Amino acid sequence: MGQARKVWHLRRFPHQPTRFSMSQPNDTKKSVTPLEQDNTMIAVIEMGQASWLVAGIVPGLERQPLKKLGSGEQALFQLLQRWRNEAVHAGRTIRRLVVAYEAGRDGFWLARWLRARDIEAYVIHPNSVAVSREHRRAKTDRLDTELLKRAFLGWLRGEAGHCSMAAIPTIEEEDARRPNRERENLVGERTRIMNRMKSTLARFGIRSFKFTLRHADEWLNDLRTAEAASLPANTHAELRRDIARLRVVREQIREIEQQRLQRIEQAAPSEKGPHAMVRLLARVIGIGVETADMLVNEILSRQLRDRKWVARYAGLTGSPDESGKRRRDKGLSRAGNARVRRGMIQLAWRFLMFQKNSALAQWYRARTADGRGGARKTMIVALARKLLIALWRMVTTGEIPEGVSLRPAVA
Repeated sequence: MGQARKVWHLRRFPHQPTRFSMSQPNDTKKSVTPLEQDNTMIAVIEMGQASWLVAGIVPGLERQPLKKLGSGEQALFQLLQRWRNEAVHAGRTIRRLVVAYEAGRDGFWLARWLRARDIEAYVIHPNSVAVSREHRRAKTDRLDTELLKRAFLGWLRGEAGHCSMAAIPTIEEEDARRPNRERENLVGERTRIMNRMKSTLARFGIRSFKFTLRHADEWLNDLRTAEAASLPANTHAELRRDIARLRVVREQIREIEQQRLQRIEQAAPSEKGPHAMVRLLARVIGIGVETADMLVNEILSRQLRDRKWVARYAGLTGSPDESGKRRRDKGLSRAGNARVRRGMIQLAWRFLMFQKNSALAQWYRARTADGRGGARKTMIVALARKLLIALWRMVTTGEIPEGVSLRPAVA
């Protein structure tokens, strides 16, 4: 009381951080470019297999045009040029043209094609667009374009929460993921074939036959059922076809693995990129080339902003459910890359076996020492999240996780 109130000026503290939240250059939740709606033409596309529905916001036109096209990029480009000419005839100058569509079966080729022709193109995460929660909501392509248009317009204004954009990879980045994903499909096919053959033989009381033998198709002639009879003719022919199919799948898996090793070995030791990251991760005892290649091409080679983005992309973050006095967690969000999430949880269990003296393994054992039921499964997810962040720092900054044992580097 009685003393003048002190007023601090920001110029006296030039090194003090301000409290204003600034958008990051790679922020996909809102645009960092100011929107000038008078000279910006906006278009959204509802893409189907046979046709595309294009909705636009054209400066100078009172109507909001809507046009159905055949599924082709040239027709889309001509439509955008026609709308641009209509805006020019209305007295407006179009300095910016932005197009967006939902991620789906068509992938990212259209966005790359449009960007090569000086058109801003974005791909919207489908799960990030808010929809009506009515039990039977109306859904048509026209209503979907209106929904996309509202969400995209809010994103362009820089308002967070309307939608989020997917990072558009290059052709090389997309192609680098194909071998690992193809191998995953082939491994699943191999498992299905073997399970089908086992169930076929189980109907005749045969349980010890090995389908992976080199001459398994020849050994079928000597098989006897539990009733001391030979296999029926149709069943015998079916198993021969399944064994031939299994042999082809195994050869394709072996070919993918050999080609991947050749690519890694042919890369120069001084090269910086995905191959160098794979070689570095493969030095960690407990991580093989397959896991290292999957992690690098699916997540670690991406330009992620910080550790929170890394965990969120893998879907290893929680889903809080809070309302009033209720406070609980619904478990993993499962909103990220399912391949990375499955691979990291499997790697976390393997990490405890091969890296027992590491700081992360000791952290896990200290929190599960009481032996409570379900604690180990809950904490393994936390360990997978911490391990993924540690591996991300390892390939980006070269920081080796504390106590982790490495294989000697190959010259």
